[in-house]
Amino acid sequence: MIELDNKKILVTFLMHLGDLILVTPFIRALRKAAPNSYITMLVDDKLKDVVMFNPNLNQVITIDKKGRDNTIMSLVKCAKDLSSQNFDMVINLHPNERCSFICTFTKTAFRTGTSHALFRWRWDRYIKLDRTLHAADMYLEVLKKLGIRDISNNGLEIFPSSAHFKEADNFWHLNGVKPDDKLVGFNIGSAVITKRWANERFAKVADILTMEGYKIVFFGGKMDMNMVDNAASCMRTNPIIATGNFSIGALAAAMRRCSLIITNDSGPMHVAISQKTPIVALYGPSNPKLYGPYTKNAIVVKANPPCDGCKKGMRHTCNDLQCMKRLTVEQVIKASEKMLKKNKKAKQYADI
Repeated sequence: MIELDNKKILVTFLMHLGDLILVTPFIRALRKAAPNSYITMLVDDKLKDVVMFNPNLNQVITIDKKGRDNTIMSLVKCAKDLSSQNFDMVINLHPNERCSFICTFTKTAFRTGTSHALFRWRWDRYIKLDRTLHAADMYLEVLKKLGIRDISNNGLEIFPSSAHFKEADNFWHLNGVKPDDKLVGFNIGSAVITKRWANERFAKVADILTMEGYKIVFFGGKMDMNMVDNAASCMRTNPIIATGNFSIGALAAAMRRCSLIITNDSGPMHVAISQKTPIVALYGPSNPKLYGPYTKNAIVVKANPPCDGCKKGMRHTCNDLQCMKRLTVEQVIKASEKMLKKNKKAKQYADI
């Protein structure tokens, strides 16, 4: 067993939004295992909201990995700056070249976690990630391999700041949302084209739920604006457009206000889960057992019959998009109504 308590620990992770959120159970479990340690995390600057206000971390350090720090010399400088903090231990959680390079050149007494093959010889304790597990459990498994038995956690967690909540509240006020309005959020974008359900089908679902008394709000980033505009143009009713309006922290605060989020497989799906918001997740070529909703308060909807053209895992190789085309409006409405009914009852019980 590796002693983790009373140490200065650096955790490094420079992957994408959804991946970083899936590391948050690891952060809580690490804090439980090392209550007296000073824990620092290195993340991509544009994703800092995910961990900046996490009470289980003492410090967050960022680099702009695709911007000003996208050079070898910047990574060397980062490692030099980290070395000056005299960490007792570095734990790397993703084997990409950038993270592995920084960890290799950061002076530390003990280097563990995973690594790119080029740098593995510098690790004191190399841990191969178990990719048969859900990603969140895969990162927790690193702690188990370091001898930590108690890896219990609170699931995915983002802690919005008071400024983030104010930002979200101001948006709702400006868009005429009242305290008793029931909101259903839509996240229709995805970085991977084969994960996207048709815009016009989202529009049909939105219209049906509007007729059932819900206000519809479209989330997503600026890169999703064209898709959202297209979906909104297909609707008979008028949705609220929040696309491109929020930072990650404010997005989390805004999603907390919703009764349900209907979403493609994407980073914002995990943001919603971090706020304990119910989810209906639409899945095509990717495997929900590996990167699906890390919560029991979700329904995953897949094509029926299943698509034959997709390989297992996360290869996204469906050529004719049948895995998403066969996923129907009726399936999504049925799942949405089930989740809304379930969580309405749960809220009623909580109010008693």
